[in-house]
Amino acid sequence: MEKTAYEATVEIKNADGLHMRPAMQFVDIANQFDCDITVSNGENTVDGKSIMQMSMLAATCGTKLAVKAEGPNAEEAIQALQKLVEKKMFDEPPPKNRKK
Repeated sequence: MEKTAYEATVEIKNADGLHMRPAMQFVDIANQFDCDITVSNGENTVDGKSIMQMSMLAATCGTKLAVKAEGPNAEEAIQALQKLVEKKMFDEPPPKNRKK
């Protein structure tokens, strides 16, 4: 039986980036789905269901991450993670525009 895979690129938009609290939110959502999830920042690829590995990405505001899900719930997982990262922004504020 062949696994279904979905991929998406997401951009970290909240001011403080992917620190421990947002990383835990990501992992909590990822673990709700029956699929393997990997996340890459271009240099490192980590398990999207592991808080320790996600924290190693050190993704700051503006970082683009490639998220790949493979398995029965892959499409739903990608949609939920995209919503968390780009729409909800981990329930955190965006960066303040600094005017000189």
